[in-house]
Amino acid sequence: MNAAQDMSILSLIIQASWVVQLVMLILVVASVASWATIFRKAQALKQVRQLNDAFEQDFWSGQSLNDLYNSATQNAKHGGPMERIFASGMREYKKLRERRINDSGTLMDGTRRAMRASLQREMDEVESGLAFLGTVGSVSPYVGLFGTVWGVMHAFTGFASMEQITLATVAPGIAEALVATAMGLFAAIPAVTAYNRYAHNIDRIANVHETFIEEFSNILQRNVSGPTASSTASGY
Repeated sequence: MNAAQDMSILSLIIQASWVVQLVMLILVVASVASWATIFRKAQALKQVRQLNDAFEQDFWSGQSLNDLYNSATQNAKHGGPMERIFASGMREYKKLRERRINDSGTLMDGTRRAMRASLQREMDEVESGLAFLGTVGSVSPYVGLFGTVWGVMHAFTGFASMEQITLATVAPGIAEALVATAMGLFAAIPAVTAYNRYAHNIDRIANVHETFIEEFSNILQRNVSGPTASSTASGY
């Protein structure tokens, strides 16, 4: 019974050297932080998809661009990335029209640049936290391995003063060291899995935004190139 208690996970952690305990503490903190990031990022990406879907439905419902722009301007803080990208493009388009710029190439280049600058800002926000998950996933196994190597070294140093070494004397020290590796894997595996999943989802969101920019640019291009460009663009 005592031997079983001595080999329990809690007992191994308590008996480990302070360096190994520090490594374990770092891995526990990293694991807790990564799980918090995983849940927060899942909720954030779900919200982005919902807001984008809602705006895209409004965009293709037949409302005028001016009405959509006014709504997007009022809803800037609570809207989705696609809505803010649309607002930035429409804002630049209106500014260029107010300056009496009628050249379609100049109008569309300015509008696209504004939307792509907004796209970059939005994607930076969407990707926040992803680097942390990648770092935890790639570094945690090595941190755990460092704790294991240090624990094994500490255990063998203790064996040097023993006249007789048996499995019963070797096992606890080695087991203490291996706990660090197990904790490193426990922190790394969920982080790597979430990183790969979220990276794929973020790529899909970026593609949706890119497609919207092209579709919106095509609509504006038709307005600029049409026979009634001035009246259509100002009241579409």
